Parts: sequence; structure tokens; C-alpha cells
Amino acid sequence: MSRSFLGVASNYSRYKNSTVAFQTIRRISTTQPLSEKQEVNITFVKASGEIIKTKGKVGDTILDIVVNNEIDLDGYGACEGTLTCSTCHLIFTKEVYDSLPDKPTDEELDMLDLAYELSDTSRLGCQIVMTKELDGIEVRVPSTLNDARS
Repeated sequence: MSRSFLGVASNYSRYKNSTVAFQTIRRISTTQPLSEKQEVNITFVKASGEIIKTKGKVGDTILDIVVNNEIDLDGYGACEGTLTCSTCHLIFTKEVYDSLPDKPTDEELDMLDLAYELSDTSRLGCQIVMTKELDGIEVRVPSTLNDARS
């Protein structure tokens, strides 16, 4: 019985020493911390001609940028990005539209069919994820919004 007790005590001692060593190694890790997301610029041009320049982060949707910066676009993003309205309808230049990383889904196209001032370069801001390549884009905000949920 004393042999088994000594064996357990010996194993515990080895476990305790390796745990302490692991914790020490973990504290002095030289791994670089995750960098913050890169900042991107976007300009909104309202139908009135008012220009709103703001910033967001790579990985944010345009809807996120509007909400996070408390940009006053009356009724914009009413469904909070659930693809059940068309209030975040934006119009892009052909060049920017063609450079967007993802093409519109059928669900987005269905919502766009309900939007006012629809154009060939219309998209929903909730579906556009900002990338480094989209830094500095300019988007036009239609004069009226249509909440398809109404």
C-alpha cells in the first residue's frame, strides 16, 4: 500500500512540475498578437448631394458601418441585415459594382426588385462586406427607401 501511495505521489510531482513548466512557457510566448482589422474609408452621397465620409473595418458590412458610425440615413437597414427589406439599397458605379467580391444571391435580387430607383449596379448594403480593395469607394444613396416588410 505504501508503494502505490509513493507511486501516486511521484506521478503527481512530475505532473505538477510539467504543469508549472507549461504555464511558464505559455506566459513567455513570443507569438504575435492578432492584429486589429484594417480600417477602410467609404463615402455616401445622398440624393440631396450631401456627402458623408466615414470609416469602417475590413470585414464589416456597409450596414455595420452605417450603424456603428450612427450615420443618419432615415430608415436605412430596417431589417438589420436579415434580407427581409430593401432599405439598405445602394447604387454603385459600374467599376465598383464589377469589383465587388460576391455576386448578389437570389434572395438579395428578390429584395432589390422591391427597391425604388433600382439600377443595374444596385446592391443591398447589408450584403456587401468591406475588403481592403474596396477602401475609398463611393456609393449613392437613393432618394427614397422602400421597406418591403410594410
